[in-house]
Amino acid sequence: MKQLISLLAVGAFVLTGHAEERPNIVLILADDLGYSDLGCYGGEIETPNLDALAAGGLKFARFYNAGRCCPTRASLLTGVFPHQAGIGHMTYDAGEPGYRGDLNPDTATMAEALSSAGYRTGMFGKWHLTPNTKPDDDRSNWPRQRGFDRFYGTLPGYGSLWNPAGLYDGNAPIEADDEFFYTDTITDKAIEFVQEAKEDPFFVYLAFTAPHYPLHAREETIRKYDGVYDKGWDVLREERFERLKQFGLMPGSSTLPPRDEGSIPWAEDPNQKWQAQRMQTFAAMVDEMDQAIGRLLAVVDDNTLVVFLSDNGGSPEGHLNNTIERMEKEWVSSLIPEASRRGDPMISGDVPGVELGPENTFGSYGLRWASLSNTPFRRHKAWMHEGGICTPCIIRWPGTTKAGSTTWESGHIVDLMPTFLELAGAEAPEQVIPLQGESLSGVMHGKALDRKFLAWEHEGNRAIRQGRWKLVSEFPGTWIYFYSYEKEGAWELYDLKEDPTELNDLAGHYPDKVLALSRLYQLWAESSLVVDWDQLEGKKE
Repeated sequence: MKQLISLLAVGAFVLTGHAEERPNIVLILADDLGYSDLGCYGGEIETPNLDALAAGGLKFARFYNAGRCCPTRASLLTGVFPHQAGIGHMTYDAGEPGYRGDLNPDTATMAEALSSAGYRTGMFGKWHLTPNTKPDDDRSNWPRQRGFDRFYGTLPGYGSLWNPAGLYDGNAPIEADDEFFYTDTITDKAIEFVQEAKEDPFFVYLAFTAPHYPLHAREETIRKYDGVYDKGWDVLREERFERLKQFGLMPGSSTLPPRDEGSIPWAEDPNQKWQAQRMQTFAAMVDEMDQAIGRLLAVVDDNTLVVFLSDNGGSPEGHLNNTIERMEKEWVSSLIPEASRRGDPMISGDVPGVELGPENTFGSYGLRWASLSNTPFRRHKAWMHEGGICTPCIIRWPGTTKAGSTTWESGHIVDLMPTFLELAGAEAPEQVIPLQGESLSGVMHGKALDRKFLAWEHEGNRAIRQGRWKLVSEFPGTWIYFYSYEKEGAWELYDLKEDPTELNDLAGHYPDKVLALSRLYQLWAESSLVVDWDQLEGKKE
């Protein structure tokens, strides 16, 4: 893409409170964090540093991603929709331009664009934007080859926080030492980068694997949450929902959806103590991520734009009885160590009675707790209902963002690249696929976005939002072991202004609206390299 980039620093950027200064930029991405997991979004998890970030900046009531790890990362870093970026599904080649599983060479990354505008660029954490099966000598879509001056982190989509597979320093593979803990180590590297930047403006992309499975955390942090989750998911969902209304993030007239169809009442779960410990470990991962973020924020100055968000909603992926998703793929199995660094045998999967957190465990928290994470919304990661695509986003730039403010503008990951380029005083890259988002600088000043619509597709799950209206459908094959589908992918229509939790399907009442939005979705899909999922299925590995 380098030959397609033509960026010119346009001199001093003038914005209220920041005349003649271009901001440093810190982009922080959590992994599988649900809408209400943070304290400032209604959660019971202790997140004082992110709460303080929100108190000093702008909080989005509705901010959208692409619903899954690597599609979101591809879209976030390129400013185009996932299929246009080459990763409409996961990181393998499914035989169609939008599903190559590798970053499209006809796009530029934030790092390439900002580097051309004079920024030092560093990436720390999870990459997940190129196939695990590619040989190491093909590094065309590794971080260092896509504009980052510094890279320390992992190439695969997930792994142990104690001893991850696919760990690299630059282009060189490395092994985790005895002091390694992913959340802390990548933050330490980001802090070093900031401290070395000196006079140059810098762009830091800090991509945590927390709180993605496997659930790993320190014992002392897990113990902080003793007893907190003994109430169970039903009571805690109600408590989070009430706080969301108190915080002004949900209308007072809104209704909490009933328990997910794939869940059961807490009172009926036969392993309550073990279930509570699973969620304790998840909470500890978020807590430790917040602590790490606090250390990074302590070393940046006031002329730093900080953005925090999540790649998708909480994940329902469970691994009961030693079953791991896509276990038949050799490269996925290779991400699970055979033993801990001390030689303890690995206990992989979700085994009732086995507490999560230590290095020799490799388990998840499952759909029932994911429904808590995604309170007040329905569905989860990979679905295009709000529970999959709507997650926290906080933006702070002292002197620009109003402290403690909340916006109801519908931000999207494609908006961040044009925002950063505008604030950096740089032109958009000249590329085959133009940037798809809108700069959020006006929203930072309390102005409205002039957006026509937003649309999504992942694994056959589809959605389009235009103003207050959202058309959405779920594909019957999406993790089908959770649900028995009756509608076979039928369109559902919701008025998000009156029904933000998608409970009252109005498709039968407004057929003309369904027709108009479905046609608009189809035009978007055709122009965005989306292929019908039924047609793509046979081409997947």
